Amino acid sequence: MLLTASVTVAATPQQPLYIVNGEVRDDISNIPPDEILSVERLPADEQTIARYGERAANGVLLVNLKLDEKARFTADTTFAAYIARHVKWEQNDPAARIVLRYRVTPEGRAEVTEELEATDKRLKRRVLKAVEEAPLWTPATKNGRPAESFGVLHIQLPEGKPMPRRPELVMRY
Repeated sequence: MLLTASVTVAATPQQPLYIVNGEVRDDISNIPPDEILSVERLPADEQTIARYGERAANGVLLVNLKLDEKARFTADTTFAAYIARHVKWEQNDPAARIVLRYRVTPEGRAEVTEELEATDKRLKRRVLKAVEEAPLWTPATKNGRPAESFGVLHIQLPEGKPMPRRPELVMRY
């Protein structure tokens, strides 16, 4: 008679030690990929463990972000909400949308760098004027110094009004 025994081993994830911009973090899943400048994986060898301690027994993941701190809009709301509030667009006006790429200079000024979408020229002019007149930002920092950063602004007005469907051409044979 042959007896067999089965052993169940629970697999535990072998997480490396995460170090982001020089600081230990428990998790890096909330870091958007476009904010990452570089990633370096250090093996779980004697040298790594000697340098980083026992928490490095599964290796180390060194993550360098493009910025130390993101730019912060200084008004009491988000940049998009501020701009939407400062653009005159009545409820009976047609629904319109504008999407712009902007940069925040090291001096804290928001500047439009690219138009990604604009469904109404009037809305575009008004949004550009509101961006130009917006309060200064607290700029992003890198190595303790103010740094340029970028963002995307989505404005659709009037709020809550759906955009009209684009006409579609249907060809039947």
